[in-house]
Amino acid sequence: MLLAIETSCDETGVALFDLEGKLLRDYLYSQVALHSPFGGIVPEIASRKQLEVLHPLVKKALKDLGITPWDLRVIAVTAGPGLLGSLLVGVTYAKTLAFALNIPLISIDHLQAHIFSVLFERAVPFPFLGLVVSGGHTALFLVGDFDSVELIGHTRDDAAGEAFDKVAKLLGLPYPGGPQISKLAERGDPHRYELPRPMLEEDNFDFSFSGLKTAIFQLLKREKEISIEDLCASFQHAISEVLVEKTLRASRSLKVSRIVVSGGVSANLYLRKLFCERAYKEEVFFPSLSLCTDNAIMVGYLGWIKWKRGEIADLSLEAYARAPYKKGLFRK
Repeated sequence: MLLAIETSCDETGVALFDLEGKLLRDYLYSQVALHSPFGGIVPEIASRKQLEVLHPLVKKALKDLGITPWDLRVIAVTAGPGLLGSLLVGVTYAKTLAFALNIPLISIDHLQAHIFSVLFERAVPFPFLGLVVSGGHTALFLVGDFDSVELIGHTRDDAAGEAFDKVAKLLGLPYPGGPQISKLAERGDPHRYELPRPMLEEDNFDFSFSGLKTAIFQLLKREKEISIEDLCASFQHAISEVLVEKTLRASRSLKVSRIVVSGGVSANLYLRKLFCERAYKEEVFFPSLSLCTDNAIMVGYLGWIKWKRGEIADLSLEAYARAPYKKGLFRK
């Protein structure tokens, strides 16, 4: 059996796979209710809850499958990037268990797990562009294979999901902000308010969303009467348009016709619709909605791939809060 562990932020994920790569069990503990009163994730609360729930979740997974820890043959764990305290809980637990059972340990990069999550469900031939868009990350990769992941663009400030949450807070909406904005946007006019498209005209594949958030703030101060539905629709359209147009520009510039969009914001139905409308020459792939947000399935799938390839970590493995790569090929 392969045990997969995901604790990169506030979600606690555990999954069990057989050694043929088949998913057997999947569990996810959400902390949304804990963080909602604060309007965002509190790292100290997140890591303490990870410490509280991870071991019981692993025990439940083993019990439900009728196996013991001695039936495990390999452990895959998210090492980063993410909240360091939360990551340390998962990495320390996985290292301890791997040492006690004398079994291989697989280190998983969180962004790569998102990129390859779609391959758990369907075949997507290499090469492809991988857009990871979530609460903590917005990055664009050229993916040639499992060991060829080249960063070609990233956000210079706020991630897209972070912008959704911050704008939701400005509007007095509950956390998490993305689903709240999307729900209100369904009843709004996406062309009602003129909002900026940050970096859309610049000759690169980078993103920036802090200016869009600032524009909303200034509009709220300036206008006496605001249609919240129209403003949500206009904001969602602006941020989606930037993501879609810059990704398609990269696709056409690099002559890579396949695009994989993953991460929590990839669950946004408007973003999916806009990609499908504008990608008239490209194939765009999305994970199922349950695989968009943080989960242990993507960790286990990539862990199984790396285990088959002999990519084993040692017990000196350390958690890392920031992605260990800049523009160019991924470096461990």
